[in-house]
Amino acid sequence: MRTRIKICGITTPDTLVAVLNAGADACGFMFYPPSPRALTPEAARPLAARGPHLLKVGVFVDADDALIGAAVAAGALGALQLQGAEGPARVAELQARFGLPVWKAVGVKTAADVATAARSFAGADLLLLDAKPPEGVTLPGGNGLRFDWRILNEAKPAMPWGLAGGLTVETVGEAIRLTGAPLVDVSSGVESAPGVKDVAKIGAFVEAARRA
Repeated sequence: MRTRIKICGITTPDTLVAVLNAGADACGFMFYPPSPRALTPEAARPLAARGPHLLKVGVFVDADDALIGAAVAAGALGALQLQGAEGPARVAELQARFGLPVWKAVGVKTAADVATAARSFAGADLLLLDAKPPEGVTLPGGNGLRFDWRILNEAKPAMPWGLAGGLTVETVGEAIRLTGAPLVDVSSGVESAPGVKDVAKIGAFVEAARRA
């Protein structure tokens, strides 16, 4: 199976077109105001109208049902990604309420962290493994940090999963070869500044992932 590719933090029409032209599988709309990649549901609406066959994933951090519901409707979302402190019960609740796949992002550092996350969130539709944010960092993801991918040799989840954190044009091939990740998720790794996607980097990232 080829690795699926998600470009997260899309905020402009030109970068969404770049995702489509590059042949990525999914894009992420960030509904979290403190993020430099944040969108409101209404800002997501014109983006969602492009590329009807592209999977649009809404990214949320401890969001309430009102925000999620508005984002689902405006953003034509095909999946919900939970990036905050949401627990297994919240995953199940949102699956039932919205009838959409729910992805749970978890920060990991060790093989034990991966195993614990896979047990705790076995009911999620996908487990997204990211690097644990350092102390004092307010954003739960998109920090450009990576964990030691070799830990997945001994703790690969027995459920659908993806890899995030520290992925760039230069590192994505190595990440896929080392881990066999079914999905890779990039945000800051294809930016020229925080929240500013680089069209050329998007294309180069997808090409590098496809070559791996």
